[in-house]
Amino acid sequence: MLTIGRLAATAGVTVRTVRHYHHVGLLPEPERDASGYRRYSAQAAVDLIRIRTLADAGVPLARIDALLHAQPAEFASAMTDIDAALQRKIDQLTDYRRRIAELSGGEKLFLPPEVVAVLDRMRDLGISERRVRLERDAWILMQALDPGAMPQRIREKNAGFDDPETMRLYLACDQSVDWDPHDPRLDRLIDDLDAWEIEHERDGSRPGYLKLVSSRIAEVSPAWQRILDALAHRARQRRTAGNGS
Repeated sequence: MLTIGRLAATAGVTVRTVRHYHHVGLLPEPERDASGYRRYSAQAAVDLIRIRTLADAGVPLARIDALLHAQPAEFASAMTDIDAALQRKIDQLTDYRRRIAELSGGEKLFLPPEVVAVLDRMRDLGISERRVRLERDAWILMQALDPGAMPQRIREKNAGFDDPETMRLYLACDQSVDWDPHDPRLDRLIDDLDAWEIEHERDGSRPGYLKLVSSRIAEVSPAWQRILDALAHRARQRRTAGNGS
């Protein structure tokens, strides 16, 4: 007869594991003897070794009890099912590993190569990482909400990077991120941006995804929020004047 410690050692498990198997009903718990100790038989040791072997093989504990009493054909069928379930789990974990590896690529996980190239070009042109991240978020939202607009927007972005005046304004906006929203330099910048929008026939309206991005801008930069608000106000005034003429 074996104590619980000897039983655990015989099966290569811990005493805590034996008690857990008692708790879940896999291994019957013997009555205490006259001295107050629980004594386990050789059969208990065999059963425990079988339980441990099945558990180590990945068999769910909920299925082990039935398998301990299964006929050979039933046991073989159950093993086939369990093997298939394990293979599905392996495939899922392999996919998780692939996606984790892709995370090292940053934007490449979320955006097509053409957009990643736009973001990398912004970095090469000296635009701050904070501004690049906002741009990235805008592309992610565009891809989800208006994917058909992406090719044209990519062309516009690259054309803007090739235009000295557009780049001057881009860099000026980038430099203004930490300015006080009442800084007088913003007035000149707003004038320049408004003139640019008029020249490029922008009416100040923004797609839904850019409105979502704009909602974050106030958190990033009150100065940028003032620029957006001022440009939107001027665009509304122009539309009102145009409708009244």
